[in-house]
Parts: sequence; C-alpha cells; structure tokens
Amino acid sequence: MDSLALLPGFLDPKTLLSLGLIGLLLIVFAETGLLVGFFLPGDSLLFLAGVFAASGQEGLALWMLLVGVPIAAFLGAQTGWWIGHKAGPRIFERPDSKLFKTSNVERAQANLDKFGEGKAIVLARFLPIVRTFLNPVAGVLGVPPRKFAFFNAVGAVLWGAGVPLIGYLVGKAINDAGDISIDKYILPLTGVIVVLSLIPVVLEFRKARKEGREKAVISEAAAELQREDSPLD
Repeated sequence: MDSLALLPGFLDPKTLLSLGLIGLLLIVFAETGLLVGFFLPGDSLLFLAGVFAASGQEGLALWMLLVGVPIAAFLGAQTGWWIGHKAGPRIFERPDSKLFKTSNVERAQANLDKFGEGKAIVLARFLPIVRTFLNPVAGVLGVPPRKFAFFNAVGAVLWGAGVPLIGYLVGKAINDAGDISIDKYILPLTGVIVVLSLIPVVLEFRKARKEGREKAVISEAAAELQREDSPLD
C-alpha cells in the first residue's frame, strides 16, 4: 500500500514518517507548540511510528520514540504556554482575531475550572486541536509556570510514550503472527486511531450545540417572563 489516503498527501502519516525521527519530533513540537500545527495528525502519526518501530522501518526504534517524543511534546507545549503568556492578551484584545476569540478563552477557562488545571492539561494531550490551543490559553489565563510544567511533563510522557508503545505492541503482534506484510494493516489500523481520536471532538461539539440550544431556550423563557411582568402601557 503506497498511501493511507486518509488525509491530503502532505499530511499522510506514512509520508510524514519518511522524514525520519527528526521530522517526526519537529511535527510533534509544531502540533503541541505552534498555533499553525493544529491540523497535523498527531495520534495517528505516533501510533504508526510505533508500528514502524516494531519492524525497524524508517530507521525508527522504540527507545528513540519513548525518549524523543515526550521531550518534543513537552518542549512544544512549553513554547505554546510561553506564546500565550507573552502575546496572548494582546491577541485576545483584537476583535478580528482569526485564531483566538473571547469565546475560546471562556470555554478554555470553563474546562480548566471543571477539570482543574492539572487534569485539563493532561487530558488535552489526547484531544486533537485542543492539545494545540490549550497551551497558549493556559498561558493567557495565568496558569502558574511550575504547575503547568509539571502537568505538561506528565501529559507528554503519557501521550508521547503511550501512543507509540501501543503502536509498537500492535506491530510486534502482527510481525510475530508469521510472514505477513504489515503494510496491508497500516490503513485500517491508522483509520481506527483517527476515528478514536475524533470521538472526543465530536462529543465536545455535540455538547457545545446542546448547551447553546439550552441557553437559547432559557434566554427566550426569561425574555417571555420579563414581558409578562412588565406593566402595560
């Protein structure tokens, strides 16, 4: 199989892995630290890297992933926090901001309040897009640097080492099953990872729509009560 065909050619995880370990680490850094990296396929890329490491493809070894990826993920998120801490407030003050909007800040603040800063930082690692934007938002909202660094490290290890390790175990199981070409399993396995990574995004989207409808109903009911209580002219 020459292409996963799940994403545009330049975002094909198999194509991206042809860049080698350095390319992989730069992609992880960009997705977790740079605002323009939200579209990169982090979960499927790390899973596939683990699968490749099981057979030594692209010169990848498991120890390289278990050491390098968490470090790149940690440094990326720290960079995102620094960007938010230094430049975020000015960005949010711009009403025509394309990347940041007041509603995004309020939602991030609600998530931080709901889960607690530490849990939110760790869980964000496993949510596409969220893992890109929560870091600068945490900087904007003033999450203490030491606290952010600690939970950032925890999340970087769990995600950065955990996902490749799962891929490695799956790849090793396929290799140990006999003389089977692992390439024919790449597309369905990566497809499963993509679907699983999108589930939290879909649930969050549905939750946001439901909350929006509930707020609209409450606002309409409040307005109706206000009209009924108003004295007649």
